[in-house]
Amino acid sequence: MTTGFLLTLLSGLAWTIVYIDGIRIGIKDKSFAMPLWPLGLNLAWELLYFLIGVQHAGFTTQVIINLVWFLFDLGLVYTYFRYGRKYFPKNINPVWFTLWGILVVAVGFIVQYAFILEFETIMAGTYAAYLQNLLMSVLFIHMLVQRGSREGQTMLIAVSKLIGSLAPTIAFGLLGVGAFSEPQPFVLVIGSLMAFFDLIYIVMLAKTRVDVCPAAN
Repeated sequence: MTTGFLLTLLSGLAWTIVYIDGIRIGIKDKSFAMPLWPLGLNLAWELLYFLIGVQHAGFTTQVIINLVWFLFDLGLVYTYFRYGRKYFPKNINPVWFTLWGILVVAVGFIVQYAFILEFETIMAGTYAAYLQNLLMSVLFIHMLVQRGSREGQTMLIAVSKLIGSLAPTIAFGLLGVGAFSEPQPFVLVIGSLMAFFDLIYIVMLAKTRVDVCPAAN
């Protein structure tokens, strides 16, 4: 087994843990575990690059991982629409909560398609994935501050996200293996920023109380 394959497998396993535990804690706490904007971008990325991957490369390791992630993302989307309304302003008609969620998902597909139109497929997928992952790292911190508790969040998710992001950063940004013939500075810089904010989130989460706010539905 090559280093690139092992790191890809590690990333796939770590992110799958993020999704599974996100669905679990979302249902348990009557909350949602992934911020909406990166969730919409992830959903679009995984479906589009699964379809592109099957068309051009067949069922490779990464293509299969993309499909698994997409299916689990549907579970995260369910928790958002099922439990997320309690975080929406109470003085706004609840129908706007649903419309807003649909709009964000639609924008996710538009943005991902714009990357595909602008860049060659591998670079489009890489640039989009790293930028939305950085957005996710920042918004996890914002979500923790906004909720003021660990509601819908776990240390397993936080650590698995860090590992799932670091593995491809090492593979593509530092070693230049897999789909790349040389190290990628963009991947290394953005991946390092992701790790920085993920570590901040882990520290903040460790210092945050565990109690859960009452569910409002």
